[in-house]
Amino acid sequence: MLKKHGQLFLSALIASDILVIALSWLGAYYIRFHLRWIPLERGLPEPEIYLWALIPILLVVLATAKAVGLYQPLRGKPYFSELVKILKVTSFSVLILASITFFYREESFSRAVAVYFWGLLTLLMGVSHWVVRRFLMELRRRGYNLRHILVLGAGELGQTVAEKIRLHPEYGYKIVGYLTSHPAKVGQQFKGIPVIGLYSEVTRLIKDKGVDQLYIALPLKSGDRLETILGYLGEETVSIRVVPDLLQFMNIQAGVEELDGLPIVNLSDTPLYGWNIVIKRTTDILLSTLAIIITSPIMILVAVLVKLESPGPVFYRQEREGLDRRVFPMLKFRSMRTDAEKDSGPVWARENDDRRTRLGKFIRGTSLDELPQLFNVLMGDMSLVGPRPERPVFVEEFKKSIPHYVLRLKMKAGLTGWAQVNGWRGNTSLEKRIEFDLYYIKHWSLWFDLKILLMTIWKGFVNRHAY
Repeated sequence: MLKKHGQLFLSALIASDILVIALSWLGAYYIRFHLRWIPLERGLPEPEIYLWALIPILLVVLATAKAVGLYQPLRGKPYFSELVKILKVTSFSVLILASITFFYREESFSRAVAVYFWGLLTLLMGVSHWVVRRFLMELRRRGYNLRHILVLGAGELGQTVAEKIRLHPEYGYKIVGYLTSHPAKVGQQFKGIPVIGLYSEVTRLIKDKGVDQLYIALPLKSGDRLETILGYLGEETVSIRVVPDLLQFMNIQAGVEELDGLPIVNLSDTPLYGWNIVIKRTTDILLSTLAIIITSPIMILVAVLVKLESPGPVFYRQEREGLDRRVFPMLKFRSMRTDAEKDSGPVWARENDDRRTRLGKFIRGTSLDELPQLFNVLMGDMSLVGPRPERPVFVEEFKKSIPHYVLRLKMKAGLTGWAQVNGWRGNTSLEKRIEFDLYYIKHWSLWFDLKILLMTIWKGFVNRHAY
């Protein structure tokens, strides 16, 4: 909804990118064929060939920028997030262009020009985006091209709307105040924004304050007032936005979608869709295969020791619930007696658990018993990173007593995870574990996965809660 009035900002960004792409390509040509940091092997090519090549280059880079989401609002994220997107755009674009030239036999383009172009484009696009954003934000800060917003509703929902709007100063929105149904609240302020009147005064205040947009942010219990309020606004030309009060129901990856013009409010979803699934699965296959090769001598040694120490199988297969509550057999090296749960039934391991074998105590404390789960990852039952899988009997128990517990099953179970690298594993607080798991699902990215994997390696596999 804020995007509609961000067209000036978007147009400025695209215009600056077109200029930067052209300058980067021409600059790369100049460096290669006129500065000649690398000696020429052949004669100087015709400049017209490189000028005509600028047309497909512009199309490829701009299309890649749109596909990567470079022109989407940063939603209050640090500028580093945009730099990462710029690096993706420039790298993917050069790879695509290199692929195109492979099939184009009419003319051979210099590889050095491509390298220079990538470097210049990354640098100049990063600088230009920063300059354009700062310039437009400064213009709006000085009061140019502002749009005045009135928020009808001074409760939690209304304050959240105001907070989200204020995250985007580049759009030039100024909140003139809140309206409330409680006379006692008039005159109060919430984070610097005053409550300037009652619902019934909405038409007068729209005129007095020069309001361009009205955001109606009523709690569910006040839904019956909406018809009355809309009746006040029947003859107003102000833009009206209605924000549904669904905050308390919105969980991971919540958002709004559209089905043939019909708005659909998505309360809960997984972040893994489209290319995200392909990227995560490809990463799992490559890294788990590499890890299996590297750790195979250790796994062979542990398997032999398990077999020699006590009778029973080398591997222990235990049912666990993963993505969308699908049950799968999770592999571990056997670390307990074969009759460990004969009398107790399914229970969590505890400190100084007498069911463990002597070797089992060591391999559990060093997480070596979990190495066979690399095969679960390779087969697709698990991922390298994700919430730890739980046994079905415990899932049934925890989902009744811990709010949002089953939301962790919106992501494939992991060999390691955000909760684990922060110390929440084994017999620790379930509430904290869920909190970290949901944070991971909500903020998932490939870079987040790589960070967790590096933290797992850096902190080691030894944990005082690994009984």
